Amino acid sequence: MLIRKWDAALDDQEWRDFLDSHDFGQFVASGSGRDVPVIVPTHFVYDGVATILFHLARANPVWAALDENPKAVMSVASAYTYIPTAVNGGRDEPAQYGVPTSYYAAVQASGNCRLVDGAELVPILQAQLRHFQPEGGHAPVESGDNPYSRQFNAIRGIRLEIEEVRAKFKFGGNKTNDHRVQISDWLSLQPGELAAEARANLLRRSKAAESRNT
Repeated sequence: MLIRKWDAALDDQEWRDFLDSHDFGQFVASGSGRDVPVIVPTHFVYDGVATILFHLARANPVWAALDENPKAVMSVASAYTYIPTAVNGGRDEPAQYGVPTSYYAAVQASGNCRLVDGAELVPILQAQLRHFQPEGGHAPVESGDNPYSRQFNAIRGIRLEIEEVRAKFKFGGNKTNDHRVQISDWLSLQPGELAAEARANLLRRSKAAESRNT
């Protein structure tokens, strides 16, 4: 992922906030000597510091890749939207010669994975249920003789300990403030949550840039 200086995370808190508010990604395990990595779409829970937690079916092909190489990546992207030619080109450029672009936020967190089985699955499953189903409505997840624990053999847990993060927030950081206002106005008229999320990122990062320059 190419990260230009104006698209880089403002600080570590920016990518941490992103992982905290986006809980579905592509888990990528390269293994060793494979033509392509194993890529698994999955929900996950980020602990806010340096660990990503989730579980997968024991039948998943990812386990062989992790046995070959325990280092893997959780790749998460959101706020993606297309900025068309006339909008990205700006007012001072002929509309037909504008160059379109994509806006998006992307975080790739990599590190070694510790595989978890049996009773050690309990805290991972508890964390996931607290995050995704805070209203409850389920029996306690605990070891012992109960319907949940009898299914532990069908799954394995993963604790990805984050060692490196590549984060990109591509929202017009190389544009003038006036041009970003123009793009923000255009985004405000576009339907859908992704356009709204892109606009919120553009405004937030523009405000941060103004603060740094004052």
